[in-house]
Amino acid sequence: MKQILLSFLLFFNYGLSFAEETPTEPPPVALIESAEELGLGSPRETFTTFLRSMNDIKRGQAERINDATRALDLSAINPLIREEKGRDLAWMLLEAIDKTKIVNLKRIPGYKTGKRYVFSRYDSGAISINQFDDGRWLFTQNTLSSLPNIIEELASKKSLKTDDKGAQFIPWHIQLRQQLPEPLRTRSFLLENWKWLGILLIIALGIVADKLTSFLLQFVVKRFRQTTKTPAFKDTPTDMLRPLAMLIMAAIWWTGLNLLALPDQAMIILLVAVKVLAGIAGVWGAYRLVDLITLYLRHQADLTDNKVDDVLVPLIRKTLKVFVTVIGITFVASNLNLNVSSLLASLGLGGLAFALAAKDVVQNLFGSITVIMDQTFHAGDWIVVDDIEGSVEEIGLRSTKIRTFYDSLITLPNAIFITAKVDNMGQRRYRRLKCNVSLTYDTPPDKIEAFCEGVRELIRLHPYMRKDYFHVYLNSLGASSLDVLVYVFWETPDWSTELRERQRFLLDILRLAKAQQIDMAFPTQTLHLLTTENDPAMHDASSTGENSSVEALSKQFKDSAKDIVMQSTGVDKKPPPVSF
Repeated sequence: MKQILLSFLLFFNYGLSFAEETPTEPPPVALIESAEELGLGSPRETFTTFLRSMNDIKRGQAERINDATRALDLSAINPLIREEKGRDLAWMLLEAIDKTKIVNLKRIPGYKTGKRYVFSRYDSGAISINQFDDGRWLFTQNTLSSLPNIIEELASKKSLKTDDKGAQFIPWHIQLRQQLPEPLRTRSFLLENWKWLGILLIIALGIVADKLTSFLLQFVVKRFRQTTKTPAFKDTPTDMLRPLAMLIMAAIWWTGLNLLALPDQAMIILLVAVKVLAGIAGVWGAYRLVDLITLYLRHQADLTDNKVDDVLVPLIRKTLKVFVTVIGITFVASNLNLNVSSLLASLGLGGLAFALAAKDVVQNLFGSITVIMDQTFHAGDWIVVDDIEGSVEEIGLRSTKIRTFYDSLITLPNAIFITAKVDNMGQRRYRRLKCNVSLTYDTPPDKIEAFCEGVRELIRLHPYMRKDYFHVYLNSLGASSLDVLVYVFWETPDWSTELRERQRFLLDILRLAKAQQIDMAFPTQTLHLLTTENDPAMHDASSTGENSSVEALSKQFKDSAKDIVMQSTGVDKKPPPVSF
């Protein structure tokens, strides 16, 4: 919150300096619309446009105030308060005209070019219309600056033209000032005393309204937490609606300060501060609304088995908050009469840096969209990207956080996932083992075949092993061993269970080999000296008949395999996964 306030204060500081440097020359409206099209082509047209607009406002067409203020030269007024000040001056000008004389538009000159037209002169100044270089005829700056004194001078006179009810349209602050005693109208320090009292009263009303509204909103939130049927809303913070109280306070200050008609410099400082406060409160309130929506979406995502929504919920939260921030900055900038694009363009090299940074932002955004659309990985998956390996903790709008197996946290920009090769180990259906079991060369062939069948029986009996696809065969005749290929798979939920089941399987192979007196080979060199006594050709070929048949040996190995499994886990018993 402090960082947000600091950012807005810096932005407010820059906005004031930018507004003060705004040129006082009126904008070239004639380049867009001619003076005739605006109804400002002559003194008569300007008077007609102003009076008709104000009369339409009395009839309920409030939007016509812009047409009325267009007839005033407001270029000397700071853009930050030009709209509010222009409305006030329009009503003061109408009151002064109505108290001076009945306007006969035919007697007002209709020349397109010529000298300044003076409607009336007073001790405090004059009401006059002058022509600008673009052809427009406007009520002059001197006229507008003299209006408060002219109204004071005409205070004792009655309006010569009123509406049907006979009401006068003199501004509220002037009517109030005329009713106040002389001591309150005295200027003791910078402002008249009654305006200091008005500021104090408005600030006090705003603070009281803020505290009272905040208390009522907390009661509403507590009541909502008790009655809601959505579990996600049970933990809603009691100050969830606190920004609404700040908005009400800002609205009271905004309305009250406009009614006081303070001097320009005081209006600039106070009204701009109130607008910034309203912007901060609006952004804060929108953040709270986004958090509330996120709670509901997270609750809905937890009810489904789909992992895509688990990724989308954090992205939606961050996207909405970025959107709210942009809208808030735009709101404050528009109220400060700042052109954001002009500010960025005026930064020069800073604008170039911003453009380059925006390029990376766009790439990261498309990277996150790629991850979501292709479902490359989800939170919790074990992935390998280039030389980085670990579990996905969070998928953000700009980056993805990966927790490595030595417990460090790596942040990767999402742009790399557009082109990078991602090995998603978490999407494996099975965990594979491929190894060779080396037997000594003096192992009889029938016994090797029976050994292979015994290992296959182990695979069929182990609960986590894949039963529809495995291979156990004598695969190669090595330099010092007979290599039996063991190619199997496990269907385990995690790596810990896989390690346990792999150990169980390998130990059972060793137990099977020991039970059937099969020796495992290791790299050796044996020197054989042939003599006539040990020549294989001299042996009776029928000597092999002494060995048991393949079928008998296979049954013997199967029985041995069953006995081994019965002693390790038990037949048809599936141990639970590893838990910590």
